[in-house]
Amino acid sequence: MIGLSKSRIIVWRQCPKRLWLQINQPELAVWDDAQNTRLEAGHTVGEVARSLWADGVLIDSDSLTEALAETRVALTTGNPVFEATFQHEGVLIRADLLLPEEDGYRLAEVKSSTSVKPYHLADAAIQAWVSRQDGITICGVEIAHIDSSFVYPGKEDYRGLFKYVDVTDVIAPLEAEVPEWIAGARVTLAGGLPECAVGDHCHEPFECPFLSHCSPVEANPPEFPVELLPYGGGLPAELRAEGYADLRDVPSDRLSHPKHLRVWQVTKSGQPELLPEAGETLRALPFPRYYLDFETYQFVIPQWVGTRPYAQQTFQWSCHIEDAERRLTHTEFLADGRGDPRREFAVRMLDALGDFGPVIVYNAGFECGRMRELGRDFPDLAPALEAVIARVFDLLPLARTNYYHPDMQGSWSIKAVLPTIAPDLAYDNLEVAHGGMAQDAFAEIMHPDTTAERRQQLRKALLEYCERDTLAMVRIAHYFEGI
Repeated sequence: MIGLSKSRIIVWRQCPKRLWLQINQPELAVWDDAQNTRLEAGHTVGEVARSLWADGVLIDSDSLTEALAETRVALTTGNPVFEATFQHEGVLIRADLLLPEEDGYRLAEVKSSTSVKPYHLADAAIQAWVSRQDGITICGVEIAHIDSSFVYPGKEDYRGLFKYVDVTDVIAPLEAEVPEWIAGARVTLAGGLPECAVGDHCHEPFECPFLSHCSPVEANPPEFPVELLPYGGGLPAELRAEGYADLRDVPSDRLSHPKHLRVWQVTKSGQPELLPEAGETLRALPFPRYYLDFETYQFVIPQWVGTRPYAQQTFQWSCHIEDAERRLTHTEFLADGRGDPRREFAVRMLDALGDFGPVIVYNAGFECGRMRELGRDFPDLAPALEAVIARVFDLLPLARTNYYHPDMQGSWSIKAVLPTIAPDLAYDNLEVAHGGMAQDAFAEIMHPDTTAERRQQLRKALLEYCERDTLAMVRIAHYFEGI
């Protein structure tokens, strides 16, 4: 009989086929960077949660027999037990935090999210059920999740980082269902590959790593699938059901949204559309012009004093400056990864941007949001930052309103627009090619074990990437102006 764990039962509840494939054909799984990042964040969050309980005993043996024995010994100490290992009829669990109380133990599952999610309840129900069946008196069950209002005071003080939510009563009905879940998972593993249609469950609560196997690429996919319609909602599925796969084959009377009609018309004609208003708007802007882009990092566990969990923390900017003769100069900032760079980031940016001239960005909400946060964290810089915000000009809505090329495939992201205007500035030849990779690169720079040689290589890659973003804005603006 194949053993079960909490995670395997949770997988079965999401999709029996996923569990079967995970056990029998794991080589078919495709894990993306986001899934790996989430797992790493979970490990880090767990370590911090354990550090907040004095005299805790960690059960870290890889041997099931040893872990079970170590847990029994740890339970005699009267101290908190971390990763307490229990087993009942072939079902294995490891409890994140087992906290002693007068009438038993309080079981807390630690989560890296900022709220209690529905799947957390099933998770906790399994943990509690197996623990009780193994003879442990559980007097309460909690979900310990990140409190997004926590502000890091420094000196490794993370008291208050977690919010403990009592779910004892909420999970009671689910605990009663656990034996049925176990039986269902065992039936699945004892049989052949289950038949499960692709649906919403493939993405909730997590993206299934077997989705590409269950939903293979079409043999002859349409060049312009109906799914590229921006903000299409359920319309693409309706069109597919009516037999339309390629957007060019859809009758015009099936589209009513102006943006859909515009995308359809340009795609059908094969000719890009650039309205003259784009150039007129840009030509009215004075000089000098500052093309600005930020890179940020999200710490699950705050590292810099005064910061909050998951907040976007600035670490890099690039700026191309264009004068009235269309001459370009470039300036930039990249943190060294050895401390809080935010103030230096802001001061050097303010110095580079001067006091006059439009600050051109692509998606103003992002850059303006980060500048307001910097002004909140450094009040003496707030007036100057607000003055810069007042000068911001956003290229994104200008592009959405006035430009579309069939190759953009329904997207106005800068990486969709740029190849249609300046293919020589493609990102595919860069070591860092998108924002997620930039975050990963900076995380590696900050890691104490990264060698000086590797750190220098990563810095070079980050500088090239961010400079490419601002040069891309220059080329897009010039194209709109007819230059």
